[in-house]
Amino acid sequence: MSRDLSDFYRSLAADADGRPLGGPGELRRRADRRARVRAAGGVLAVALLVAGTATGTRLVLAADEGPVGPPAGPPAPTVTAPSPSPSPITPSPSRADPSPAGSATATAPSGGTPSTSSAPRTPTSIPDRAFFTQPPSTTPAPPVFRQGEDVLPDFCGADLDGRVVQTRSRVLTYHLTPNQPKDATPYGTYRNAITIHRSGRADDWMVDLRRAVRECPEQETTPGRFDRHRLVPGGDFGDEAVLIEVRAPAWEESEPAGAEVLRLIRVIRIGDVVTVLWETGWEDSSSDRAQVDDYSRRAERAISNWLD
Repeated sequence: MSRDLSDFYRSLAADADGRPLGGPGELRRRADRRARVRAAGGVLAVALLVAGTATGTRLVLAADEGPVGPPAGPPAPTVTAPSPSPSPITPSPSRADPSPAGSATATAPSGGTPSTSSAPRTPTSIPDRAFFTQPPSTTPAPPVFRQGEDVLPDFCGADLDGRVVQTRSRVLTYHLTPNQPKDATPYGTYRNAITIHRSGRADDWMVDLRRAVRECPEQETTPGRFDRHRLVPGGDFGDEAVLIEVRAPAWEESEPAGAEVLRLIRVIRIGDVVTVLWETGWEDSSSDRAQVDDYSRRAERAISNWLD
């Protein structure tokens, strides 16, 4: 045996002799400690396996529901875009300042919110269908169209024809009681006219009419006979309406009879069209307000249907 190997053995023997060997009790304690360490390691491994399984399940479910976004941070500041500056509004041209010829800019009518229906058009002629039809049972004769018939009283010489484009008039007769004999005297007569005015000027004409009546409260129609004029509420007809009372003394054989005769004149405007119903009576009969209202409503409907 070589010297080096002999020295190694001697060193090992010396080292072993210097370490005392434990007894049987010590060996059992060490064995128990190793067993406990192995058991704890097994429990830890099982716990790690369960935790890993749960984490994997959550990841699978999250993948089914869609991608998970990052944690919510502080809200981003809201940036408000500056509102555009309002466009300048071009004022509507007045009658004294008409729009240049060929302008393509349309100007909305002033005076309120536009309705769903358009304004009545301005016609160029007046057909027969523009006039209303009388009830047959109270009409003793068909209407008669006349040229140059006065459609209103003179009203102290007031000029009311400056804006009139076209006029057509007729004379009507009527009974108050229906189904009268053919030779029965009519109860009254009407001067019924329809007038077309320049576009947008019929309302001004109505203003002038009211002024003419107010400025002519009394007028001599024949020597010694005076008519009195008065405006009363016109009623709900067309775009606007005027009702004029004309009162005069009743005459009998060229002498005042001590009574008074009432005549009614209703003027209705629909757009640029004006219709006049002047109840002129028969001899000294007075106008019947209910009958005048009935004819006024019929006239309004006929013109509205014509203009539609």
